[in-house]
Amino acid sequence: MDTPEQPQLYLITPPEVELSRFPDLLASVLDAHPVACVRLDLATRDEDRLARTADALREVTHARDIALVLTDHTLLSDRLGLDGVHLTDAARSVRETRKALGEDAIVGTFCGTSRHDGMSAGEAGADYVSFGPVQASALGNGSFADMDLFQWWSEVIEVPIVAEGALDAAMIAQLAPYTDFFGLGEEIWASDDPVKALGALASAMA
Repeated sequence: MDTPEQPQLYLITPPEVELSRFPDLLASVLDAHPVACVRLDLATRDEDRLARTADALREVTHARDIALVLTDHTLLSDRLGLDGVHLTDAARSVRETRKALGEDAIVGTFCGTSRHDGMSAGEAGADYVSFGPVQASALGNGSFADMDLFQWWSEVIEVPIVAEGALDAAMIAQLAPYTDFFGLGEEIWASDDPVKALGALASAMA
């Protein structure tokens, strides 16, 4: 994932999806808006369910030349022919994941609010680093990645950066000059009309 000139959309699936309807819903969203990457981010650890969902979504994304990455399950991502993996342990497994998947795979990682973890992940070979949530909430310990982190990263570090968690139109507008990708998930899937919801958030990037 190269650094884009303008911020791009990065979609994150809900933690649970219905295979009878979600692939069609995803297809409608991807047909309506330009998206750089989709992350399969299911809560389940059932290998069969993960594989069946990945197979269904891969048909949707690859038909549109959009990358599909899987959260954490490196071996499964490789076996299913996905484009890479999104890690959730900051910099700890980036290097071994890169070695396992090769140079062509996408290896990204979530680093929470830690500038140090982000730099370590980049040095270990991550294609992108994600930070978030981007504003205070009742989730976790309440910490968040502030504007200074994104601004500093954009000025100093070349590794592409993803902003995710607690995004809304106002935060997207503020972060757009300093962010390469906006990771959107529940912000649109919780809506009655995800296509419309994504359009409203995407318009804030301009």
